[in-house]
Amino acid sequence: MTEFTPFASLAGGVMIGLSAVMLMLWEGRIAGISGIAGELLPPYRDGAFLSRFGFVIGLIAAPVAIATATGEAIPQTVSSNVPLMIAAGLLVGFGSVWGNGCTSGHGVCGLSRLSTRSLAATVVFMATAFVTVFLVRHVIGG
Repeated sequence: MTEFTPFASLAGGVMIGLSAVMLMLWEGRIAGISGIAGELLPPYRDGAFLSRFGFVIGLIAAPVAIATATGEAIPQTVSSNVPLMIAAGLLVGFGSVWGNGCTSGHGVCGLSRLSTRSLAATVVFMATAFVTVFLVRHVIGG
């Protein structure tokens, strides 16, 4: 079980919000992680490859930097069921393409713009997460 840490959660939320605002100001785009990561693959649409690459590297480097600074381990999801993890990753990728965005694009940026489409997408994301956690913890027994 993960402990609730209100100050760390607040700081993380503020940093996510600031990064979304900075990306909108400097690049004129929504901070949707699936879109940014997807546009690192060819064909390249514009000259923003380096900024997208830097954004994704920052996502990877940030937890490593925090772990190094605090001496605490990086929380991880570990599973020995590789086919299940591959299927889950493909389903998440398919869902973000099918839903025209991911949790960061809809949940962080879309809701702040009062987008009804993002509200609907976020409700579906959250409901799916609730059902999945319930099934895994109480029905399947993981």
